[in-house]
Amino acid sequence: MAAISIRNVDVVFGENIEQSLALLDQGSSRQEIIETTGDVVGVANASIEVQEGEICVLMGLSGSGKSSLLRAVNGLNAVSRGELLVQDGDQMVDIATCDASTLLHMRTSKISMVFQKFALMPWMSVVDNVAFGLDMKGMSKQKRRAKAMEKLEMVGLSEWKDKFPHELSGGMQQRVGLARAFAMDSDILLMDEPFSALDPLIRSQLQDELIELQQRLNKTILFVSHDLDEALKIGTHIAIMESAKIIQHGKPEDIVLNPKTPYVADFVAHTNPLNVLCGRSLMTLVSDLPIVNGECVLNPHDNTVVNVNAEGVITTASRQGEALPLHHWSEGEDIERMAEGLLVIASPDVPMRSAIEIRYKTGLPLLLEEDGRLVGILSDKDFYHALLGKHFTLDAA
Repeated sequence: MAAISIRNVDVVFGENIEQSLALLDQGSSRQEIIETTGDVVGVANASIEVQEGEICVLMGLSGSGKSSLLRAVNGLNAVSRGELLVQDGDQMVDIATCDASTLLHMRTSKISMVFQKFALMPWMSVVDNVAFGLDMKGMSKQKRRAKAMEKLEMVGLSEWKDKFPHELSGGMQQRVGLARAFAMDSDILLMDEPFSALDPLIRSQLQDELIELQQRLNKTILFVSHDLDEALKIGTHIAIMESAKIIQHGKPEDIVLNPKTPYVADFVAHTNPLNVLCGRSLMTLVSDLPIVNGECVLNPHDNTVVNVNAEGVITTASRQGEALPLHHWSEGEDIERMAEGLLVIASPDVPMRSAIEIRYKTGLPLLLEEDGRLVGILSDKDFYHALLGKHFTLDAA
């Protein structure tokens, strides 16, 4: 079920909204509209659904409209036209048209927000900052402090409870912001570039922590970022925005493999594909392997071959006539313990980073097997194609 359903939403800032919407319908650009009416189009005809428990990343360059759309979800930006439905129990509330009391209920019970600049109260202790929203809800001091301590423990800051924000590092302050949002027990978290002001190492660490927390808490998260590598790392789905419009929405791997516009392709060309691609995306199909004397040739230079029976099952393998041991690898197994000369069989869904590590440790291609049948291999050529950005096709249609 969708936790957030955004349907043909426009967000226009200014005094001549009806005129600006009419111009938008006529195909006028943002620049033409601002020159004619003085209004700024923040979001244009956005439609997207965010399912329960997923992390959807809105991304694009500065001014693309991603933060304008995010802030519309909790009513910080007014919707000029369209529906913006947010789940509240068994019903959906239209944030665009609900009354003030309903909006207050949604903000205090269903939606929490984590800001880029932490937004901590400098005169309050860490624990009081985390408990602030609970105070606004009318929770007793004892209960809200206990709840705040529970969330500080979750983000590893319980020992800092009596410190003040200026005594904490930037990464620690952002953890306090996360704890404050989680303390509200909201089903939906809105995160507006929460890690962008941090050093790269701290930023990567907090991304990992967010993924770990999400696995435990299963919130619905709408996350704004201008960094595609970050989006690929944490996102279940990604919506890329340009000039106030959503131009592509899909799973990370789909966006990397099939960018729909030159704008998206330019983003993809500068990303690290190892963070998102799997073996299935890049493998050489078994049907494309050369067959010599009934054997599939993996590497003609050292005569590495495999024998496959009529059902597609791998039976034996050899290199230069000497038998190679076969090993079935599963996610989580320690790759460091693998020996050179071991021919590894894995699922086509093996992450590319793991596949490259296996290739490095064993010195051999990786066999990919599905439903007990050999379906393809990963060799150096496949890895090079990924690293050189030759793995995607541009569908400009």
